Amino acid sequence: MVVTRFAPSPTGYLHIGGLRTALFSWLWARRNGGKFLLRIEDTDLSRNKEEALSAILEAFDWVGLDYDGDVVYQSQRFDLYKKYIDQLLEEGKAYKCYMSKEELDALRAGQMARGERPRYDGRYRDFTGTPPEGVAPVIRIKAPTEGEIVFTDGVKGEIRIAASEVDDFIIARSDGTPTYNFVVAIDDALMGLTDVIRGDDHLYNTPKQLVVYEALGLTPPRFYHVPMIHNEQGRKLSKRDGAMDVMEYKRQGFLPEALLNFLVRLGWSHGDQEIFSREEMLEWFDPHEINKSASSYNLDKLLWLNAHYIKNTPNQKLAKLLEDFGVSIGDHDRMEFLLDATKERSKTLVELAQNIQMILEAPAEYDPKAVKKAFKGEAFEILRAFAAKLREAEGLHLPSDYHRLMEEFVKEREIGFGKIGQPLRVALLGKMSGPGMDEVMAILGKEETIARIEKAIETLEPKE
Repeated sequence: MVVTRFAPSPTGYLHIGGLRTALFSWLWARRNGGKFLLRIEDTDLSRNKEEALSAILEAFDWVGLDYDGDVVYQSQRFDLYKKYIDQLLEEGKAYKCYMSKEELDALRAGQMARGERPRYDGRYRDFTGTPPEGVAPVIRIKAPTEGEIVFTDGVKGEIRIAASEVDDFIIARSDGTPTYNFVVAIDDALMGLTDVIRGDDHLYNTPKQLVVYEALGLTPPRFYHVPMIHNEQGRKLSKRDGAMDVMEYKRQGFLPEALLNFLVRLGWSHGDQEIFSREEMLEWFDPHEINKSASSYNLDKLLWLNAHYIKNTPNQKLAKLLEDFGVSIGDHDRMEFLLDATKERSKTLVELAQNIQMILEAPAEYDPKAVKKAFKGEAFEILRAFAAKLREAEGLHLPSDYHRLMEEFVKEREIGFGKIGQPLRVALLGKMSGPGMDEVMAILGKEETIARIEKAIETLEPKE
């Protein structure tokens, strides 16, 4: 059985790089009928934030990534980690190091001055003397001193690291709290992880974790290190580029389906296909096919995907989603017309809400450039005549009814469509942009359309 996990630390909000890792891990587990586990790596108690933990769980709920079993919190497993630390000490595979901070700083300064890579020199590895007073020791694991540490990465292929590159690293701090690489290896083994998919910033943590697996006689999982997401200039993604809290995407009007579709294509592909349903992702995703090079974040592509999903979301569901953006149209008798008229031109739910409000709320002002362009010659007379024709008309319900009326009007007056279309658009919406006038009038209804026309004439027509 395939068992994967996502293991964030609750020191900040979940960002899209983390969500992509979680998505890849979730897809691989679910595709294989396995388990996807959630573990919170909160051993650094001084940096944990309760609100960050809540945000991680909220983001998972929003995008619909379910996990198996209970959330595992490393802060609740300290007794377990201590048991393994004591085991390694008893077996002579770990030792107490009494090196002071001043000694360590001096060691590193000397190594850097000689052009060497800073590393612990193993001075307490086989220490049998009297411990110095006043120094609370850390616990270091005995790393191999010769040969290579070799593993196969599912993305990058075979990785070979000289044993000399890994020093006797700390597995427990002087206050007894365990360190990251130690607890990750123990938890991944005890939780039955078969596959670990994570960012390639963890690639060089892997040799240290393999040292822990070897010392404890545990079986390591298969590793897949995913290249980072870069901005369009090829640099590390910043908040300005999109590396923000996942829930900020919700606040900006993105649909979770669009965000997941966008993320799955950052580093993985299936032919030239760009749009993937969740079912298709589950059918085709394979971490062995993850690209070896970094991915490029493209906001235009995300907006294009989001527009696609908005257009293809049922209107009842859209109406419900819009409530978070201050728009309540679930009970509006023209809800279907309203959404059909606006969702085709909306890239986000924020835009959709604005486009809906532009129709439902009578214009409080009129765009000066649009007024100058639309109200020329006989524009006011044409608007009055059109309002009169509207008043006399019966059976106006559908956009096609209003369109037919406009066709009759321009034919009777022998004018071009723009002669009525432009001033009518400004009268109804206050600007030149927006949906077709037949759709807008069908949404507003006859009486409101006439009222807006009359208000525009009263407001804009020059007074003699």
